Amino acid sequence: MAASENRIVNYTFSRQSHWQGRSGRAYDLVSENLEHFAMGDAELYVIAKGNHVLWVGSTGELVTDPVSRSRFRLALDCADRVLRLVTPGLAAERMSTIWDLEGAEPRTPLPLAERSAA
Repeated sequence: MAASENRIVNYTFSRQSHWQGRSGRAYDLVSENLEHFAMGDAELYVIAKGNHVLWVGSTGELVTDPVSRSRFRLALDCADRVLRLVTPGLAAERMSTIWDLEGAEPRTPLPLAERSAA
């Protein structure tokens, strides 16, 4: 009798969204599953409720900053979404990116006529 191996394949289809920071800079964010959320080492995350950003950061902020850690826990208690920054950028820009994303809001897609003209 040959041994059979059971494998469960879990496909996660991430949805990309576009947000605009305080500065006007556009960011591409990918939705993460809130119930199974686990942070990677280098990624920046946005924890939000609806269109309101509650916390922005990475594991580095959680380790080094007790205030950020407290805000993170509070944000998780009331959040309905977690988003990951697609391209986190340079380490030197990290704090300015966090500041910019703390005031971010979703960008509405351009009307089809404007998209084809661009």
